[in-house]
Amino acid sequence: MKTILVALDYEPSAQKIADTGLTFAKSMKAEMILLHVVPESSYYSSLKYSPILGFETLSAINVVETENELELTKTAEDFLETIRRNLGDESITILVKTGDLGENVLEVAKNRKADMIVIGTHHKRGIEKILSGSVAEKVFHHSPVPLLIIPVES
Repeated sequence: MKTILVALDYEPSAQKIADTGLTFAKSMKAEMILLHVVPESSYYSSLKYSPILGFETLSAINVVETENELELTKTAEDFLETIRRNLGDESITILVKTGDLGENVLEVAKNRKADMIVIGTHHKRGIEKILSGSVAEKVFHHSPVPLLIIPVES
């Protein structure tokens, strides 16, 4: 095995997933890539709310605010840099992509010739799974390489 791709989101479990990926990478003397995929900026959209009322008001005067894509990418890079620093291995590659999460994980695995993908799953059930799908499930169904899925609490 030469390359292990570790896909991370912003959940508190990210460090656990990265630790597990590093254990595999070291045991197999493989390169490790930490990947975070920034969804389209509309994913981070939120309605303005009144700090006086303390909750969102749904009137016509509300404006949808999104963060700048460059800011989101920089935040993701900083996040991965912190994970890399916590792992104590500067040779780990960090990579940030934008777009569909599952598609980007699969594309990076293919382009970087990953021999294994490490990813967490949050056990979505019922209507939540139907509406949002599962990135781990999508990767599972389409991955051409072995996949280590780590169940985590969300």
